[in-house]
Formats: sequence, structure tokens, C-alpha cells
Amino acid sequence: MKRIVLTGGGTAGHVTPNIALIPKLKEMGYDIHYIGTYDGIERRLIEEIGIPYYGISSGKLRRYFDVKNFSDPFRVIKGYFQARKLMKKLKPDVVFSKGGFVAVPVVIAAKNRKIPVIIHESDMTPGLANKLCLSSATKVCCNFPETLKHLPEGKAVLSGSPIRQELLHGSRLEGLKFCGFTANKPVLLVIGGSLGAVAVNNAIRGILPRLLESFQVIHLCGKGKEDPSLNHLEGYVQYEYIEKELADLFAASDICVSRAGANAICELLALRKPNLLIPLSANASRGDQILNAESFKRQGFSDVLKEEELTPDLLYDAIVKLYENRASYISAMEQSQQGDAIATITSLIASL
Repeated sequence: MKRIVLTGGGTAGHVTPNIALIPKLKEMGYDIHYIGTYDGIERRLIEEIGIPYYGISSGKLRRYFDVKNFSDPFRVIKGYFQARKLMKKLKPDVVFSKGGFVAVPVVIAAKNRKIPVIIHESDMTPGLANKLCLSSATKVCCNFPETLKHLPEGKAVLSGSPIRQELLHGSRLEGLKFCGFTANKPVLLVIGGSLGAVAVNNAIRGILPRLLESFQVIHLCGKGKEDPSLNHLEGYVQYEYIEKELADLFAASDICVSRAGANAICELLALRKPNLLIPLSANASRGDQILNAESFKRQGFSDVLKEEELTPDLLYDAIVKLYENRASYISAMEQSQQGDAIATITSLIASL
């Protein structure tokens, strides 16, 4: 039996594409193992589906001053030796990395043991962790045509992002039932990301009275970000994180407000959900979400509202406009030529 090691962690965006690949990899007969952080979100998600999981030490390499910059390199070094030991023990035929800083020592350890490595870059330009992995990678998959120019020639593959197939088979009626909603009023789904988005959460809650006049609202607000004082509002539900029912909630929604993480927007595209993107500001990130959002806006898939310009009136007007023009966004998304990322990536894995 061929063996594959999957890695990636830190946020749900670094693990859900791996999860999307697992059913096909099992069908192809692979023995699957996962390396992630000791206690990141990936551990729970992977262990819940019965895949052997190994935690290693991980540190973040920051572009700004932080006292942890003095200790984290030692965590990375420790993680490398742990990953090297696991490579020797597991003897995988190939490693697939979805990124995040936990993946850096795993990828380097695999290369040093002459194990082929495929990495996947979701954003328009490679993040720091993947930049550190490029020289160790055999192939590099990406989501956007614009990304190819940022990748080593001969390694780059335009694959798209693996989408969990169960998301495509949700039930609108089950989603409405789960939320206690009626079928006679449109549904707005707000996605703050697995770790939550304080600015988006606060902005949505600030216009709830107006929103609830026209919409029912499902709010995925992130861990520890629920506001119990709002639980009494009719037509409003909030959840820290949804897993099993997510497909039904997508099916129940008419429009979405979301951050612009690459995996999240690729799911919205695959589901043909008209969306308003509020990318993480350049002050709080390297600006990758801004580039992602601009690309989707150019293609007619999304409307975009900058976080720096976020006001209650602008947000409310943008949501209403999005709903009124939803047919045009759906039409543009239906014209997209998004390929089957799962087939492309698993075929690449098999070839190595």
C-alpha cells in the first residue's frame, strides 16, 4: 500500500483542502497520515475522521517585532527533528502540504529524506511559509493564473482548490430547519472564518435591527466570539463554528458576507453563492486577501468592501445591492471554468 503524509495547520483554511482530498486518496488505496501542531484546529478535525495524527513543535516566523521571534526559531528547529524522525518511521511515498508554519519543518525533512513533496498555495502570491518551502517542493499547485509568475518554472501547476464534496450536496430545507428559519424570507450567511473576524462581527451586529427587517441571518462568528445578548433576536442565529451542518447552511443561504481567504472564496464560487467580500486589511496582513478579492471582483464573482471603509450604512447598502443583483453574480460564476482540483492534485500525487 502506498503511503502519503498530509500536513498543514494553524487555521481551518490550512486543513480543509486536505480533508477534501482524503476520500479520493482512500479510494485510490493510500495509507494516510497527518502531521500538524500539537493543539491546533487541525488536530480535532483530522482525528474526528479517523486519520492517524502526529503533533510536532511549531513556531511562527513573523515579519514584525515580537518577543516570540527569539524563541520560535528554536520551536521550528525542534519541529524539524521531530518531522525527520516521523519521515524515517512512516516512510511515506509522497508528502502533500497545504501550508502554515507547521508545514515548513515537515517539507524540509521530507526533501532531506528524498521524499517527493507537493505544496499548495491558495492565495494570489505565496505566503512566507510556502516561500520557505518552494526550494524543497517537487511541484507547487495554485488557485489563480496570476500566481504562476510567482512560482518556480517547471514546478507550478494551476490546479484550483480542493473543495469538500459534501458541501455540494446540502439541503436547503434541512438548513432552514436547523436554524428555525422560515422559507419565506431570504437568508444572509455571514462567515467570519474559523478564528472569527472581529471587525466583520461588530459591523454585522451593528446593523442587525435593519438587516432583520429584510433578511434572516446565520452568523458564523468564530471561537469565543458569540454574543449571548443577541440570542433572543428572531431570525438571527450565531455559531462559533459549524462542521456537519455547513452544507445545509450554505444551501439555505441566498447571499453571503465573508472574509476573502482563498479557500473560503473558492467554496463560494463552487457553490455559486453571490457574495460580499471584506478582505483582511493590509495593516493586519500581507494583503493576500485584498488581492484575492480584487481578482474575484474583476471576474464578476463578488462585490468588495474594504475593512478600512466599513461603516454601518455602507455595509447595509452593499448587502441590499448584492441581493438585488444576485442573478448577475450567479451567471458570472456559472461561466467560470474552474477545474476539478481533486482530480488534478490526486493525479499529480499518483504520478510522483
